Amino acid sequence: MNATRKLRVGLALGSGSARGWAHVGVIRVLEQAGIRPDMVCGTSIGALVGAAYAADELENFEKWLHGLGIKEVLSLMDVRMNGGMIKGERLMEFFRRSFIDRPIEELTIPFAAVATALHSGTEVWLREGSTIEAVRASIALPGLFMPVVYDGRVLVDGALVNPVPVSLARAMGADIVIAVDLNSSRLGRRFPDESVTETPSDVISEWKRRLKNNLGALISKRNETEPKLPSIMEVISSSLNIMQERISRSRMSGDPPDVIVTPRLAQLGLLDYHRSKEAIAEGQRAMEAALPDLEAILR
Repeated sequence: MNATRKLRVGLALGSGSARGWAHVGVIRVLEQAGIRPDMVCGTSIGALVGAAYAADELENFEKWLHGLGIKEVLSLMDVRMNGGMIKGERLMEFFRRSFIDRPIEELTIPFAAVATALHSGTEVWLREGSTIEAVRASIALPGLFMPVVYDGRVLVDGALVNPVPVSLARAMGADIVIAVDLNSSRLGRRFPDESVTETPSDVISEWKRRLKNNLGALISKRNETEPKLPSIMEVISSSLNIMQERISRSRMSGDPPDVIVTPRLAQLGLLDYHRSKEAIAEGQRAMEAALPDLEAILR
């Protein structure tokens, strides 16, 4: 073995819905430190940010994030109840118009995304073909986004099997893996009380209207004398967080990353995509805190 061989650095970007914009802050700090990963992989929202980075589109992507307000978020949500509340076509069409959809094999940085085969539960590594279609499959969060038929298989969100894809980064040839875990700060968080919501009231009102239009008679008014229960979005969000945190903990105990970055974004809800500045800033803070450990490994 050549003792002078340069260590190959892999970046594994985890799932976490709107908290995923923190990945942009993580990457910015790495760039400022002169550390450019040799490969990047991602699950769910991590696949989306990772693809933008691997395609050299991160600057344009970040500009889009900063202009993403509540109205823009809602405009990308084509709500329906067949297989998922959001079809996802509007979002993917936006990316096709705004960013170059090169094959994964032609991206500037080697890239891969994680998805889950719905019928078998198999972990699927997407390493070739359309970048946008791979991302669309990886972000197909059950109950929220519709599943995707990809290469003859029905695929859903990779977070069901591998929320922080350290193992994929290793398989791509990484000697050093930087893992970004967005879910560790969510457990133990209390549901908001009557006066606090995770998302602005106009977003919640719009979602209620759309859900009522689609569910019809399945939605009934809650008896006001009953104890307040979490909303459907809070139940979905918290359930997914529990699942992802437990799976991440189990998988990383068996295949630990060399550096783990843990942005603290428990205050962000499932659909708070308009709060990108907050998430990016926390991603920067978390990466700066982990940077000394990484630099010590790379010396």
